Amino acid sequence: MRAAMVGGAGYAAGKRRERTQQHEYDQDAAIAQQQAPPAAAPPAPAPAPAAMSEAEKLEALKNAKELLDSGVLTQAEFDAQKQKLLNG
Repeated sequence: MRAAMVGGAGYAAGKRRERTQQHEYDQDAAIAQQQAPPAAAPPAPAPAPAAMSEAEKLEALKNAKELLDSGVLTQAEFDAQKQKLLNG
C-alpha cells in the first residue's frame, strides 16, 4: 500500500512539473512573438526592361563604338555589348 502511495505521489508530482514547464514554454513563446518585429514583405520583382527599338539599339551601338575608339572599352567588351544589343 505504501509503495502505491509513493508511486502515485511521484506520478502526480511529475505531471505537475510537466504542466508547469509547458505553461512556461507557452509564455516564453507568446513573449517572443510579441517582441519580434513584423516580418518585412519580400521586395517586389524588378520590372522587366522594355524592349529597345531599332533606333535605340543603333544609338547604343554607336555609343559603344565611340567608347571602344576612345579606349574606355576593350574589343572583347565591345563585342559582348554588340552581341547583347543585336540579340535583344
